[in-house]
Amino acid sequence: MATSKSEDILGQKWDRCVADTLIKIGRPWPLIFGLGAGAGMGYANCQHEFDEPFLVKAEKIFVKPKIPAAPEASPTEAQ
Repeated sequence: MATSKSEDILGQKWDRCVADTLIKIGRPWPLIFGLGAGAGMGYANCQHEFDEPFLVKAEKIFVKPKIPAAPEASPTEAQ
């Protein structure tokens, strides 16, 4: 399985954001409203995409077993 660099993931997000914004700006009716609404929707979508947490796949998580500490002898047992 290929690993992705964080720069590549960030670049893909920026590409999607720019493409999404350009598509939404290109609405024909009325041009001024379309530009404002398209830019606002594109900005909101980008903000949502960058704010979402990085999801780690479950098969990449390894749980280390806890090693129990050796019980210490109490002062009454030593006598």
